[in-house]
Amino acid sequence: MSKLTRSNPAGVSPPVGNYSHLTRIPQGATLYVSSGQVGTAPDGSLPEAMQEQIANTFRNIAALLQSERLEAADIVKVNIWATEELDWTYLYAQWENLFGSSYPSMTVGYLSALGLPELKIEMELWMARVELDAH
Repeated sequence: MSKLTRSNPAGVSPPVGNYSHLTRIPQGATLYVSSGQVGTAPDGSLPEAMQEQIANTFRNIAALLQSERLEAADIVKVNIWATEELDWTYLYAQWENLFGSSYPSMTVGYLSALGLPELKIEMELWMARVELDAH
């Protein structure tokens, strides 16, 4: 059975955070791409505090995965966009709760604004479901 493989190739400096430089998607995998997940609560409300938005964003990611019967191991890449400096200790606690130590590829960007002025974080996911080989 083929699966997603993650690596940090020789000759590339080590990651500066909890991510992998490269994630390989095997042929025949089903690719999923999400819209940016934001810090809204299940009732649609949006807290003001960045940490609460981060917690809600990870909750929304978990619900998104569940909706397609995907797991964190199926996440290939995460793009994180934030309007203020991230508390990496807090974010990485959520990150490790979701991923354990098998980190997807990641990009982080700081922007002056997101789609709504009150949004402070948005996380876009690329996911792949690898089906069992039929042989």
